[in-house]
Amino acid sequence: MKIYTRTGDKGKTRIIGNDVMFKSDKRVEAYGSVDELNSLVGVVIADLSNKTKELAGELTEIQQLLFDCGTDLAISQNDKKHEFIFTEDHNYVDWLEKKIDEYTAKVPKTQKFILPGGSKTAASLHYARTVTRRAERQIVSLIQDEPINDYVLKFINRLSDYFFAAARYANVLDGVEDIQYRNSKPVFR
Repeated sequence: MKIYTRTGDKGKTRIIGNDVMFKSDKRVEAYGSVDELNSLVGVVIADLSNKTKELAGELTEIQQLLFDCGTDLAISQNDKKHEFIFTEDHNYVDWLEKKIDEYTAKVPKTQKFILPGGSKTAASLHYARTVTRRAERQIVSLIQDEPINDYVLKFINRLSDYFFAAARYANVLDGVEDIQYRNSKPVFR
């Protein structure tokens, strides 16, 4: 298989189901952002500190799940041959919620917004959170025009919360305090 197809020379790409569309299409933007997020998670894994290495396994699992999300987003609405990979039966959202609850129980309570940062791992996880939010916005934009696998949106929404909780936990593991936003009023209970 050749890496290049020359379809992109005219600004187009082929998605699952053989539909050809412009690379600026909302569907391509959505799965492209999920792909970018997957790459960023790879960077986070590569940069884990000795104290945060325990996150590597679940971050690698998240990469696998992000690939599934991207695949499902790339399935044309006209494609009747391919079924979605990502389904609620897998309980991935529940898994994320359990990890969020686990990490939230291990970090200092806060009522205020915190600044993205702290240790290198935490800063990278906060960055992953914001890229996740962008991907989510692009998926929401896509569903305003055409149907998608709704479970992908639910997973992506919860994933940004996971990255927030994991970033705070990484700071605890690395012995670095979160920095509260100085003008924040109490927002969390």
